[in-house]
Amino acid sequence: MKYVFFGTPEFSGIILRKLISADVSPLAVVCNRDRPVGRKKIVTPPPVKTLAIEHRTQNIKILQPEKLDEGFRSQISDLKTDFAIVASYAKIIPKSVIELFPRGIIGVHPSLLPKYRGSSPIQTAILNGETVTGVTLYMLDEKMDHGPVLVKQELGLVISGLQFPKLLQKLAELGGDMLVETLPKFLHCDIKPHTQNETDATYTKKFKTEDAFISTEDFAAAISGNSSEISIEIERKIRALNPEPGVWTTQNGKRLKLLEAEMKDGRLVLKKTQLEGEKPKSV
Repeated sequence: MKYVFFGTPEFSGIILRKLISADVSPLAVVCNRDRPVGRKKIVTPPPVKTLAIEHRTQNIKILQPEKLDEGFRSQISDLKTDFAIVASYAKIIPKSVIELFPRGIIGVHPSLLPKYRGSSPIQTAILNGETVTGVTLYMLDEKMDHGPVLVKQELGLVISGLQFPKLLQKLAELGGDMLVETLPKFLHCDIKPHTQNETDATYTKKFKTEDAFISTEDFAAAISGNSSEISIEIERKIRALNPEPGVWTTQNGKRLKLLEAEMKDGRLVLKKTQLEGEKPKSV
C-alpha cells in the first residue's frame, strides 16, 4: 500500500503503531513541528515523528511543513502515493492537497459521525454524559468531518466513568484496528461510501481555560451534595477536560486543580487535587 499518514498527537501515534505492526507502513508521515513541552520547555518531537524514527528501518519519510503550500505539494507528488490517511492532524487539508491522491484521503474521527464533528468529540461525549461512542472512517472533502462514510463502529464498552486519556486510547486502538481491516476492502473497491445525514450533524468546539473553571459556589454545592446536577456536571468536566485545559477552581486566593473525582450518594468526592505551588496529592 502506497500512502501518506497525516497526524500529530498521541491519538495519531496509537493508530500509526497499529498500522506499522500490521505491516501497513506509510511511505511518509506529515506532522506538526517539534515544540517546547513542559515547565522546562524542552523541544520535543510529536508522537507520530517519534514513531517513524523508532521504525527507521521502514524508511518512513518525515515531513513537518509549516504550511501545506506548493513546496509541500511538490514533495507529496514526488512520492507517487495512491491515498492518504488523516487522524488528528492539526491543519485543515485543502482541496489542492486532497486532489494529489488518486484514491482520496481517509479520515479517522473518534465519534459516530455525523455526531460530534470538530476538534473535541471525545471531551464533548464525556461532558454530555454519553454512554456509547465510537470511530468513523470517512472520505475527506473540503468541509469539516463531512465526507461520505466508509464504516463506523461503536466502542465495545460503556464509557461512563472513563477519563479522557483512557477513552482516547481505546478509540485510537479501535480506529487502528478498523483501518487494518478496512484498507484491503477499500483498495479493492469492496466498500461503497455513503453520504452523512446532515440533519443529524452536531458540532464540537476547542475548549479553553475558562471552560474548565469551576466557581467556588458550584464547587461548594457539589462537595456538600446540595446539587446533584452540579455534582454530575463537575465530575464530567474533571473526566473530560484533564489534562488539558485542566479543571480548576480557587481556594484562599490560589488556583486549585481538580484532577480526579467520583460521584458518591449524589455528591462529588475528590480523589486527587493540586494546589498552586504544590505537588498533586490524593485526597
